[in-house]
Amino acid sequence: MNHQLYDFGMIGLGVMGRNFLLNVADDGFAALGTDIDAESVTALNAEGEGMNVKGVGTQKEFVSLLSKPRKIMLLVPAGKIVDAVIEGLLPLLDDNDIIIDGGNSHYDDTNRRYEYLKTKNIRFLGTGVSGGAEGARRGPSIMPGGDKSAWNDVKSVLETVAAKVNGEPCVTYIGESSSGHYVKMVHNGVEYGLMQLIAEAYDILKRAGGMSNDDMSALFDEWNKGRLNSFLVEISADILKQRDDKMDGHLLDLILDKAKQKGTGKWTSQSAMNLGVPTPTIDAAVTMRGISAFKQFRQDTSKMFEHVHPHDSTLKGQDLAVAVEKALYSSFIITYAQGMHLLAEASEDLNYDLDLEGIARIWRGGCIIRATLLEKIRKAYSKRDGLKNMMATSEFRDELFDCRDSAVDVIATAMQQGIPTLCMSSALNYYDAFRSERLPLNMVQAQRDYFGSHTYERIDQAGIFHTDWGK
Repeated sequence: MNHQLYDFGMIGLGVMGRNFLLNVADDGFAALGTDIDAESVTALNAEGEGMNVKGVGTQKEFVSLLSKPRKIMLLVPAGKIVDAVIEGLLPLLDDNDIIIDGGNSHYDDTNRRYEYLKTKNIRFLGTGVSGGAEGARRGPSIMPGGDKSAWNDVKSVLETVAAKVNGEPCVTYIGESSSGHYVKMVHNGVEYGLMQLIAEAYDILKRAGGMSNDDMSALFDEWNKGRLNSFLVEISADILKQRDDKMDGHLLDLILDKAKQKGTGKWTSQSAMNLGVPTPTIDAAVTMRGISAFKQFRQDTSKMFEHVHPHDSTLKGQDLAVAVEKALYSSFIITYAQGMHLLAEASEDLNYDLDLEGIARIWRGGCIIRATLLEKIRKAYSKRDGLKNMMATSEFRDELFDCRDSAVDVIATAMQQGIPTLCMSSALNYYDAFRSERLPLNMVQAQRDYFGSHTYERIDQAGIFHTDWGK
C-alpha cells in the first residue's frame, strides 16, 4: 500500500492541469492528480515517470493521499462543473482544507463560492493562471485572491512554480474574495486588445504595404528586439513565417478569418461599463471577433462594395513600417492604460484593495500579455500612490505625443484603402478624448434635457438646471 502523503493536489488533468502538476513536481513537491477521464490519469503517470507525481482514479483515494491541510487545485471548465467538483469534494474534506479554482471563472461565481465555502470551514482561492500550456509547464503568471491564510499556506508552492523575472516570482496575493479572478479577467481583456491591434498592424502592412509574410515576420522579429518586445509580437513573427505542411504556401493564409472567444473579453467590457470606466480598445477587440463570426454576410457585402477602395497608400515601404511600429506601440500603451484604469476603479468599488504595481510586476513574465513595457508600467505605479490612469505620467506622456502623428497617418492610410482599424482608431480617439479640455457632451446633456427633462449643469454657475426647450 502507498502510504506517502502528497503536498499538492490537482483535479483536472487536461493539458493545463497536467503541465501545472508536472511543474509542481519539478520543483521538489510531491504532486497528486485525478480526473474522471482515465486516459488523462494514465497520461500523467506516463509523463511523470521517475518524478514524485502520481495520478489516481477516484476523488476518495485522491483526498486520502494528501497531507493536511489539503491543498487542492481545480483546473476544470468554468461554470457548473466547478460547483459539481466542489460539492463532490466537501464530504471528503476537513476544516481548513484549501480549494484553489485555477480556471477562468466569472468573478461573481467566485464571490459566491468564497462565501459559501466559508460556511463549510473550507478556505478558498479564486486564482487566475496565465501562460497557456507551455506556461503551466515552465512557469505561469499566477493571480490568487481569496482567503489570505490559504495564500500563506500555498505561497511556497505557487512562488516556486511561477515564472521568474529578475529572480522575482510572477505571483502575488491579489486580495480578498474574487479579486484574483477579476484581475485575470482584465488581463484577458487587455489580451483581446493587444491581439487585435497586432492583427490590424499585419492587415495594414499586407494590404496597404504589399509586404510578404516572410518580410512581415522579419519586421515583427525586429520589433520584438525593441520597445514592442512581448510574447504576442514574438509569436506573431513565428506565425507569419510558418509554412503549411499540407500544401505549398504559408499556413496563416489558409486559416479561416473567424475568431472564437470564451467570454472573458466580453466580461471585461461588461464590468467596465457597469463601473463607468471607458475601455474602448478592449470593447473594439470584442466587437471585431463578433464581426468576424458573420463570415457569409461579409463575403456577400464585400462583393457589393468593392468600389470603396480607390486610393493608393499615403504611406509606403519603410515609411509605412516605421509609422505602423509607432501606431502599434502607442496603442499598446493605451490598451494597458485602459486595463489598469479599470483595475484601479474596481479596487475601490469592489473593495479589493489592489496593488497595481504588484499586478504589473507579476504580468512581466509567464503570462500571455507579458512585455518589456510592463516594467515601465510597474515603475509608474510604484512612484505614485493612487495613480489611476497612467497615460499622463512622465513615463508615457512624451511617447504618446511623439507617436500620435504616425498613428493618424497609419489610420488615414487604412481608411483610404477600406482596411478596418477599429482598435487602433479607438486607441487614438481615447487618447485624444482624454487630452481634450472640452468635449461636445454639452450637446448630449442638452438633448437629454430637451426630450427627457433630465436636467443639466452650467459652467458659469452652480446648481442643476432645466429648460423648456423651443419655447
